[in-house]
Amino acid sequence: MNASLSPYAIIGIVAVYFAVLVLVSFLTSRKDSNNSDFFLAGRKSPWPLVAIGMVGSSLSGVTFISIPGAVGAGGVNQAFSYMQVVLGYLLGYLVIALVLLPLYYRMGLTSIYEYLRNRIGWYGYKIGAFYFLLSRTIGSAFRLFLVAVVFQQFVAAPIGIPFAVTVAVAILLIWLYTFRGGIKTIIVTDTLQTVCMLLAAGITVFYISDALETDFGGMVRLIEQSDYNQWFFFDGGWSDPNNFFKQFLSGALITIVMTGLDQDMMQKNLSMPNFRDAQKNMLAFSLVLVFANLLFLSLGALLYIYAATVGLSVPPTSDLLYPTIALVNLPPVVGILFVLGIVAAAYSSADSALTALTTSFCVDFLGMEEDKLAGDGAQEPGTYGGEARDDQQDKRQRLMVHSGFSVLLFLVIMAFQIINDTAVINSLFKAAGYTYGPLLGLFSFGLLTDYRVRETILVRSVRIPALLIVCLLSPIISMLVDYFSAELLGGFQFGFLILAFNGLLTFIGLVALSEFGAPTEDEFVGDDLA
Repeated sequence: MNASLSPYAIIGIVAVYFAVLVLVSFLTSRKDSNNSDFFLAGRKSPWPLVAIGMVGSSLSGVTFISIPGAVGAGGVNQAFSYMQVVLGYLLGYLVIALVLLPLYYRMGLTSIYEYLRNRIGWYGYKIGAFYFLLSRTIGSAFRLFLVAVVFQQFVAAPIGIPFAVTVAVAILLIWLYTFRGGIKTIIVTDTLQTVCMLLAAGITVFYISDALETDFGGMVRLIEQSDYNQWFFFDGGWSDPNNFFKQFLSGALITIVMTGLDQDMMQKNLSMPNFRDAQKNMLAFSLVLVFANLLFLSLGALLYIYAATVGLSVPPTSDLLYPTIALVNLPPVVGILFVLGIVAAAYSSADSALTALTTSFCVDFLGMEEDKLAGDGAQEPGTYGGEARDDQQDKRQRLMVHSGFSVLLFLVIMAFQIINDTAVINSLFKAAGYTYGPLLGLFSFGLLTDYRVRETILVRSVRIPALLIVCLLSPIISMLVDYFSAELLGGFQFGFLILAFNGLLTFIGLVALSEFGAPTEDEFVGDDLA
């Protein structure tokens, strides 16, 4: 590591950074925030600010260190093949802007899973919310774990700080600047963190070009003449994990499911005054995200070119290429910005996830904001079905939930550390992704049909929770099919397309449980189960 960039210097940089975040939190929540402010910022968020902040949430720490490393590692997302996924994102964002956002705003939702209660029923509602909580908890813990490992190796371990302390402090800092303001604070802090991430990548590119004694045009030519310049992959067929059609369709599907059906990402959109502003946000955000991903892929190619030019051995784990070069081989300013960038990347995803987990649990399982379920969202906060509730009691409950999820994230990250097996942890992260399949099936069924679902069926005087069984079996069957797909389908591997298969299984199961015919206005689907 650069002598001028000691672990203590890095800790000082991070401390100053978080002092800024806490200051932002104080300024955005100095007026006593109620639940409406915490959940949806009073529906007053400006769309340009949200658009910039959402870029950081979408990139996360995985993109910040993994995508540049994948460029030259071979296998999935090699070279610029990831841009095929990014182009697919644009199609997904179009679906969200034209289909999902108008629906969510028309229903005045706080949690998007409230839609499932109105359309599917009680079981569908709780299953959808539970799967989100499960997926986001594991996914956020995984992303924080990756960043904590890097921070531990280069900063904490050299001065004797245990991994548990590193993780505990990291989560405590998130809690400190989100527990009062919630999404109101996140809108501002995510914007700041997006700027830090993009600035870190841009400055690294600048100093690599300086080390290679070239200018912008020279960098472009170096990438074009390298082995990393291929964007589109058509020749390998469907068995190729980088096949264009697989990557493009996967990108669209990932966006619809992991943005449009994800409370974390949609909560920011729902915090705007109307769905027109939300649509503007989605358009601006998607275009900026394309250029942001192109920047990180270009950075990845230049990192490998730089390593080859100066004779630097590429680390066995590609995720360590960027941190190694930034912290050891380039000037201290690059290392400083890398530290800020990786912390911003981790926290821009984790802080909004913690807020979304709190929101979903409070609304979907504790019944807060329940009066808005069938209304226009104009009711006073703290009223439930027309009956006033103690707002202070609600805020105390919300604080307990927020603290509870913070502790849960810490425990999951420590479990990953105990496992200490990258393959197993990656498998857990992938398994969490399977739970988005039932969400895709549930929402698709609700949007594409007007059938009613029999959430339970009577078998020999025993009521079976059939919908629950369908939503449990779909991910399990999908995992098995995905695992054996190469043997069963002549080398074909689903990749992210397994989401479509998973959602299709759920959809078919829902159709099998359907009573054909739309419910009347005064009929509540599944109310016999509540």
